[in-house]
Amino acid sequence: MSKRSLSYFFSFLLSIIFLYIAFHNVNFRDVLEVVSGASIFWIVILIISSLLAHYLRAYRWKIILNSVKPDISMKNLFGSLMVGYAVNCVVPRLGEVARAVLIGKWENLSRSSMFGAIILERIIDVLFLCLSIFVSALIWSEDLYFRLPWLRTSLYISLFGIAAVVTFLFLIIRYKENFYGVFVRMMSKISQKFADKTAHIFEMLIEGFKSLRGTKNYILTFLFSIIIMLLYAFSSYVGFFTLGMNTIKPVSYQMAWILMSISGIGVLIPTPNGTGSYHTLIKTALIMLFGFSEVISLSYAFLTHFISYVVFIFVGLISFLILNKQHENLLKLVKTEVDEL
Repeated sequence: MSKRSLSYFFSFLLSIIFLYIAFHNVNFRDVLEVVSGASIFWIVILIISSLLAHYLRAYRWKIILNSVKPDISMKNLFGSLMVGYAVNCVVPRLGEVARAVLIGKWENLSRSSMFGAIILERIIDVLFLCLSIFVSALIWSEDLYFRLPWLRTSLYISLFGIAAVVTFLFLIIRYKENFYGVFVRMMSKISQKFADKTAHIFEMLIEGFKSLRGTKNYILTFLFSIIIMLLYAFSSYVGFFTLGMNTIKPVSYQMAWILMSISGIGVLIPTPNGTGSYHTLIKTALIMLFGFSEVISLSYAFLTHFISYVVFIFVGLISFLILNKQHENLLKLVKTEVDEL
């Protein structure tokens, strides 16, 4: 079994384990019964708010790439983003590869710089996820870390990881010849093939991080990141109303913010579109923090995740079919790029 096949197997195994934990000792028919009574009106609002958040993500990407190509098409940015999400629903993390290849081809840009820009965007996402968890601890009247002790550990690990990555990237960019050259030469003593791949990855990172330039673009990236988080929290808030959870007990935007922050950790776990990990974390938060029943909590997790899955697959497929009319070999390009990584 190849390393790539092994990583895919591990991702699906993780998903199965988390799904088992989430649905253990729960009658799935009860969950389906609750979901069948969901409000169509609120489901539509949820879909609209989610798509708006994703569109703003594409616009933030446009801001990041402004110095590379100021007139880059929003249609292509949004389309490649949604195709990437759709691919991630099937194969974890392969969506980022597809997204970089597609936008690189459609906009005639270097795929290496696009990979680097996507890595930069992911680092920004993790930074704001950590920020949202900090905010959650401030706005929740009870001790959030006491109820969910693993949350503090996750936060520390994330912050340490970000600090390590940022320091590493700073050394690569600021002292390219000294640090980058020495590191690659050290790798070549172990394996020349591995050294060549390392050099290729470094070049991608350098190109990607050079894409975000200018004080204005830094400020806009920060502001749009905040707005995106607010919209994600709003989508979580709307989720309460889809199942009438507001009639069981009072719900608030603060609760939705906390739920959004915790669900973000679930999405970071390498399972297909957070399948299983999302369900487990959402169920845990709704029960332990807000006192909802197990069935309604799982129903919320199942419904909101199912909606995101359908939206990603449908919009991603439509985007690909529309934008692919003038580009015939994109699937082959994606496969080639994956083989090279």
